[in-house]
Amino acid sequence: MKHERFHYKTLEEVISKCRELGVDLPFASDTSSLAKPLDIKGFHIPNRLGIAPMEGADSTPDGKPGPYTERRYVNEAIGGSGIIWYEAISLVEEGRSSQTQLLINRENLDSFKRMNEKVKEAGLKANGYEPLLIMQSNHSGRYSNPGNKPSPLIAQRNSFLESFRKADDSCIVSDDYLKKTEEIFGESALLAKEAGFDGVDIKCCHGYLFQEVAAAYDRKGEYGGSYENRTRLLKNSIRAAKAYEDKDFFVTARIGIYDGYPKESRGWGQDEEGRLDLTEPKRLLKELWDEFSLPLCNITMGNPYATTHVTRPFDAGKYPPDEHPFEGLSRMIYGVGEIKKTVKDMIIYGSAPTYLREYADLYCAGAVERGMADGFLFGRMAFADPDFANEIIKNGRIDPKRVCLTCGKCGDLIRAHKPTGCVIRDNATFMPFYKEWLEEKKSLPSNFRG
Repeated sequence: MKHERFHYKTLEEVISKCRELGVDLPFASDTSSLAKPLDIKGFHIPNRLGIAPMEGADSTPDGKPGPYTERRYVNEAIGGSGIIWYEAISLVEEGRSSQTQLLINRENLDSFKRMNEKVKEAGLKANGYEPLLIMQSNHSGRYSNPGNKPSPLIAQRNSFLESFRKADDSCIVSDDYLKKTEEIFGESALLAKEAGFDGVDIKCCHGYLFQEVAAAYDRKGEYGGSYENRTRLLKNSIRAAKAYEDKDFFVTARIGIYDGYPKESRGWGQDEEGRLDLTEPKRLLKELWDEFSLPLCNITMGNPYATTHVTRPFDAGKYPPDEHPFEGLSRMIYGVGEIKKTVKDMIIYGSAPTYLREYADLYCAGAVERGMADGFLFGRMAFADPDFANEIIKNGRIDPKRVCLTCGKCGDLIRAHKPTGCVIRDNATFMPFYKEWLEEKKSLPSNFRG
């Protein structure tokens, strides 16, 4: 199928195209459902809108938040979202995705604490409430890039993923390494708590280490083969983190439920033929509720390095997908809805509404009305328009002149290790960085230009 750019001038045109494709996207007549409050583990959340984890590539070399990091989160707090789910924060140097990825440890803890104080103060002053702040603990695994030099740490070999980034048997981490990782992720909860976060996310999605272990069907030892072994890393890390949970701090997770890899390189949430199969993801979410009483999960899909269109449908990207973006959105909301049906008492936030631009708010409201999700996190939209939540809550609709156009330029900046934001909507700030990258790109060999 030829990939088609978003060109719909009315919601009726969007719905008509959905009918033509045979997909069902939920749309509401208004956004009132998004203004309803939520209670999460004793925290009052004033609306159903949140910021998705989007890396800004703007840390200091030692991992502290930089000026652009603080600017971004303060602006998002002013924008009115009830939850700010921070970007992936590494816990160990070898697990960083780049030299510009945030890294938290004892030495730089105070820098995170100072930033969080400013973020909460900005939200309180602008809107009368502090946003709920969640720290995302992550290990980049196959995509580890410390010092901006590829140094993959993998669960098992995967020919499809190795077509994007080379790896060999020497990159496979040991069971002892994974056991140590459980301890480190448990300790990250204490760091998050002391830094002023309200919760910690033990991240298991998007092809990073925890997600790859979950799909390590061919791995030997304690972390591969059986379902119980493949989910051991995540569960033990959550168990360790929960030691620091109390009335003012909780543990959560961002869970990927489908990788979208080819049959021969089967991913998580896929049957042996490579088709979508949510049997194991649903079992996992049920166990996270039954065993750990996780109050909240954000559900996502895909691998942004290899199956980008599954993670976030786009107009312009590294490759033309073989499906219409509405088909990808339908798969995403179907998966989120299936998880919500499985764990009715867990708060479930959906992902990837941004592609729908000025209709994203009605889409999210429709999903909440249908009981498919309790709320939504916006990623690229927050780069383009950090005020989207206040526009929806106070004015009833998002500002169509400020929406993300899914052009992919923010992704280019992340990959170039430059401060990242919307080149279109915040042109004065980020276009200079984009022009720098374009000049640098000219000097690269053609196979490195992307």
